[in-house]
Amino acid sequence: MNRALEHWCRDVWVTVATVAKAMWTTLFMWFWTYRRRAFTEVFEYPEVPVPVRPRYRGFHRYDLTTCIACERCAQACPVDCIYIEKIKSPVGKGFQVNAFTIDYSKCMFCALCVEPCPVDCIFMGSNYDLSCYSRDGCIVDFAKLPLEVAFGQATLNPTVVAESKVLNEPVLVKGEPSPFEYSAEAK
Repeated sequence: MNRALEHWCRDVWVTVATVAKAMWTTLFMWFWTYRRRAFTEVFEYPEVPVPVRPRYRGFHRYDLTTCIACERCAQACPVDCIYIEKIKSPVGKGFQVNAFTIDYSKCMFCALCVEPCPVDCIFMGSNYDLSCYSRDGCIVDFAKLPLEVAFGQATLNPTVVAESKVLNEPVLVKGEPSPFEYSAEAK
């Protein structure tokens, strides 16, 4: 009977000590939240962008000129958010990309579409802000973006995506050579 009483007292002591330690941690964190600065005081977000790590997986960068329309990125995507529309190239062999669309309302930024690309035309960028007021703004057609964005030389931003929605034709019109073919002919 004495042993049972010792065991019971020890259980009560452990319970009280555990609750006291948890309450101390809660009280400490409660006071600590009032001492730290707000997120907007640290990062002044709209004016100064938040720094990101070098391997951050942001919105995609896509080089329209090197894409061979093999659709391996679309096949590797686990949520089927990449849509490629292609036609047979009128000049030479291969395909011409008419539309390369990514639905960012579905995309989970896993970067599984980057690895299977044989020509490295799609890769993850460091941009994290593509704010929009409708779901239509989350659907980006890289073939209708301005050339510097479509060729992977500039990052996506909400203004450029909104302006690309008014275009009816892709940037590289059917039968028209790419800008890099002009530079090769000049040499």
